[in-house]
Amino acid sequence: MMEREQAWAIVCEFVQSDSLRKHMLSVEFAMRAYALHYGEDADSWGLVGLLHDFDWEIHPTLEGHPMAGAPILRERGLGEDDIAAILSHGPFGVRTTLREKALFAVDELTGLITAVTLVRPSKNIQDVEARSIRKKWKDKTFAAGVNREDVEQGAAALAVDLWEFHVPLVLKAMQDRAAELGLTGT
Repeated sequence: MMEREQAWAIVCEFVQSDSLRKHMLSVEFAMRAYALHYGEDADSWGLVGLLHDFDWEIHPTLEGHPMAGAPILRERGLGEDDIAAILSHGPFGVRTTLREKALFAVDELTGLITAVTLVRPSKNIQDVEARSIRKKWKDKTFAAGVNREDVEQGAAALAVDLWEFHVPLVLKAMQDRAAELGLTGT
């Protein structure tokens, strides 16, 4: 399996945007939380979360991403199961494994949680609660780029309740690593 340090080097090589890097870290942390919940390999799940959008700046279209990154990851030694999981989060992806379903479920949600955090006066994720996210969820103009349907479909595919389990789990995963995400306040 690829080491996390090698994966992070790939992210740093291909991703210049600090916010995209932090998004990828958020997805890594959420994937690790889901892996622990399911008794799976947190390193493997986290690696997929960390690398899932590494090719977005090269191919920022739904037609190019994430397929464009597969040959690069293959060349760098990432395993085929990990590549398949990354490919599954795209718009044409087929999600059959728990890891693939989890990646799809957490991807958009991390963006919404970040947006909710950044509009708070404190800009501190520790001040965010699931009910704050739910309130903003209902406002379709807030973080309009977040595909709420994907989040709902992802939670349903995992057979978890969106508001009682999914949102709290992802929020806690991000809160536990807030400093790395730059979400500790002003």
